[in-house]
Amino acid sequence: MVLYLRCMALLLLGGGIIHWARIIGIVPWRDTWFWDMPLSWQTVTVFFAVLDLVAAIGLWLTVSWGTVMWFFRAGCQILMHTAFADMFGRRPYEIAFYLLTIAIYLLLLYLTEREARDT
Repeated sequence: MVLYLRCMALLLLGGGIIHWARIIGIVPWRDTWFWDMPLSWQTVTVFFAVLDLVAAIGLWLTVSWGTVMWFFRAGCQILMHTAFADMFGRRPYEIAFYLLTIAIYLLLLYLTEREARDT
């Protein structure tokens, strides 16, 4: 379980770094610099730049709030690409990735709890 959470933390850390690189002008997004992005995209870029790093730290430390922040982040991404798909676009593969990673976490949590109960 710890290994899985730390792998997810590294993915979130990478995402957070990419968001910050966009904000400070190192990396463009779809050939568009941060200051030329639509306001909605600027907002979510800043939101996820902070949230990704906070969730990554929490997952790396394996504290409960890290998992909560990760679930919140995944839920926000899913909501963004379903309910607000006209603004942010549909990304079925990204949504499937988030749902799969959460399902794997829940399975590992179940197996860990079951093993702890049996001993």
